[in-house]
Amino acid sequence: MKSGAEPLHFKSQANVRPQTRPRFRVRQRIVALRSVADFEFVGLLLIVAMLFGTVHAASAAEESLGTKIKKILEPTPMPTPTRKHRKRPTKKPTPSPSPTASPKEKKVSPTPSPTATPKAKSKRKKASPTPTPSPSASVTPAESPSPSPTESPKPSVTPSVTAHATPEKRGAPNVTLLSDEIAEYGDYPPKVRQIIDAGLELTKRNLGYSYGSADPSNGGMDCSGFIYYVLEQNGFSDVPRDSSQQYVWVRKAGNFNAVLSGHEDSFELDALKPGDLLFWRGTYNIDRDPPVTHTMIYLGREKRTKKRVMIGSSDGRTYDGKQRFGVSVFDFKLPPPPNSADAKLSPVFVGYGRIPGLSDD
Repeated sequence: MKSGAEPLHFKSQANVRPQTRPRFRVRQRIVALRSVADFEFVGLLLIVAMLFGTVHAASAAEESLGTKIKKILEPTPMPTPTRKHRKRPTKKPTPSPSPTASPKEKKVSPTPSPTATPKAKSKRKKASPTPTPSPSASVTPAESPSPSPTESPKPSVTPSVTAHATPEKRGAPNVTLLSDEIAEYGDYPPKVRQIIDAGLELTKRNLGYSYGSADPSNGGMDCSGFIYYVLEQNGFSDVPRDSSQQYVWVRKAGNFNAVLSGHEDSFELDALKPGDLLFWRGTYNIDRDPPVTHTMIYLGREKRTKKRVMIGSSDGRTYDGKQRFGVSVFDFKLPPPPNSADAKLSPVFVGYGRIPGLSDD
């Protein structure tokens, strides 16, 4: 064999090995590259996750900081003031007085007439305060008209402790006069001046017309109650209580002057003197005998007007052309003759008379 053949055999073996090694290395490199790629991918994911977390945390922190700043800068809301409602105390109902608190006497109420009716006037405008009417605790005699036409005149009447309440009427304020406003007042007898002064004093108390009352503490009086009170206060102890019996009282003393004329210049009025009692019938509808229903005291003539004036308590008579209700000064006028249709309800002046026992000295 040739010496150069063996080397060719070893050369072929050596060429085979190098062909297998590069393939193995490529595979290793591929595997390594894949591992690196995987590692890099995972690292990239971690980096992205870290970045996302950082951004989110920064935004959260930023939001929290902004919120805090806003809260600091925002004005603190003040509570809206609410109005406190005060509780109003509930008014307790005032117990009304029992109807049986005071005894009352049954009476026949007279039917009102169109011209003058027995009702009360307890309040006035532009006048001095009126005493509050209250039932009198003392026994006060009151007018007790009887409906029986066969009643005979009696010197005494049944007393009553309460006055009849009547609806309020409104009119002009009550009128009073000073003594020096009455013509020739200084020439009146002392007892007459005493009676007139007592009556004028009552006109200053703004008393109303209260039917059945003869006591000014009740806040008013009726016509005969006024006469009864004034005369009783001035020493006349035998004064009857109602106007009909007062008329009988004067007639029995022989001091009465009847008047049939309707003219104020009639001779029938020539004997009229200050302090005389004046009588009417027909001021309201009632069956009594004698049928006298109204009475007053004659004052004389007023200096300013030269007209005759009188004093007493009335339910609508006039002074200076205006109706007055209660204790006041009034014009003395003779009423017109009654119409045939209402003769029983039309006021008629009966006459006048001197107070029994009154001295002219």
